[in-house]
Amino acid sequence: MDYLIIEGYPSAAKRFAMEANIQPKEDVASIRERVSIRNAIHRGDAQQAIEMINDLGYEILDTDPSLHFALLRLQLIELIRTCTSTPNGDITQALNFATTQLAPRAPTDPEFLEDLERTMALLIFPPEDLAPPLAELLDPQLRKTVASRVNEAILISQGAKREARIRKLIRLRAWAEKSARDAKKDLPEKLYLGLNPEEEEMNGSNDVEMQENDGLEETESL
Repeated sequence: MDYLIIEGYPSAAKRFAMEANIQPKEDVASIRERVSIRNAIHRGDAQQAIEMINDLGYEILDTDPSLHFALLRLQLIELIRTCTSTPNGDITQALNFATTQLAPRAPTDPEFLEDLERTMALLIFPPEDLAPPLAELLDPQLRKTVASRVNEAILISQGAKREARIRKLIRLRAWAEKSARDAKKDLPEKLYLGLNPEEEEMNGSNDVEMQENDGLEETESL
């Protein structure tokens, strides 16, 4: 249930609550609002995301300057992406936005200043010849990272969990497997979660193979 709410699946969360006969922890409308904000950021429309956050009464941008700066920088990156991908593109809008929205905030935090300088460097170098640190700014993954931060901030402001327990369990499982492999424990090449029949069948064949190998070793020892 937590996963469906946090990751933004309102219809599935509603059905799950009905079938399990439990009260949803968050109303469907609120989930859809978060999904709309996240989708806007994913498509690069940081301006709309900011307007939606403010219109819906969330105060996360007022209480978290770092998150606000991240959204504004993402908006600047999209402006730069547009002008540099167009032949003879006009960079005036990007420069004006950086001057009015980001420059006043940059001196308040050394990281802000560094991020702004790095972002402005996108106007100097051609998009096809960017160093890795600059190319990362144009990678769609940055949109997802910012969207995740916004989603977590909204959840925290609502007093909800910012991460589903299932994600913690998956990370714990990955850590346990890595620790076992680092310790040279005898494990199959792949460990399946058993979430579908094919995985169970493959996992079962690995178990049989390990049992057969164990039996051979015992026979040889005799």
